[in-house]
Amino acid sequence: MASMLQTIPARRGIAHRLQAGEAVKVINTHGSQVVDCWAFALPDTAEFMSMEHSRVELGRSSPRVGDSMFTNRRRAILTLEADSSAGVHDTTLAACDVYRYQRLGAKGYHDNCTDNLAAAMKAAGLVLPETPCPFNIWQNSRTQPDFSLVIEPPRSKPGDHVVLRAAIDLALVFSACPQDMVPTNGADRRPTDAHFQVL
Repeated sequence: MASMLQTIPARRGIAHRLQAGEAVKVINTHGSQVVDCWAFALPDTAEFMSMEHSRVELGRSSPRVGDSMFTNRRRAILTLEADSSAGVHDTTLAACDVYRYQRLGAKGYHDNCTDNLAAAMKAAGLVLPETPCPFNIWQNSRTQPDFSLVIEPPRSKPGDHVVLRAAIDLALVFSACPQDMVPTNGADRRPTDAHFQVL
């Protein structure tokens, strides 16, 4: 039986533990919100989902339904079990941080996914070994034939979802990306809530 919907607040992060075999449905409630996703093995969080290792193991830059993502110790950690969206996600871009926003011209502190990850792990009583590159769910960024990088609004729609199944006991962290200075979260550049549900 599925659990109640839980909110990933706009501009904030949240951690949730999953046991091996459990699955979580992540919902793009309003349609254009990118959700940064991390997974850390339990009890040893020094092992974590690694986009660098996953790309090598998969032989492509973004997972498809049925693909597993891998840890920095090359073990499967999460499987993309379902995806109702266009399947456009990113595994290459680092989580946004205060330095990214400073370079974009932000004055003073700006919410960011790097700090959201740290706060969520601390609130869950978990050790954060480092800030891995996240699985950027619904982020529409891609490399062009001339190797330039393009970031465009997500191709997802309201209610689109992905289902992720844990291969091992783990802690998931989601961050509703606070990016409001480039169109990462849509043409209107307005971060919104997203939701998740343990199935």
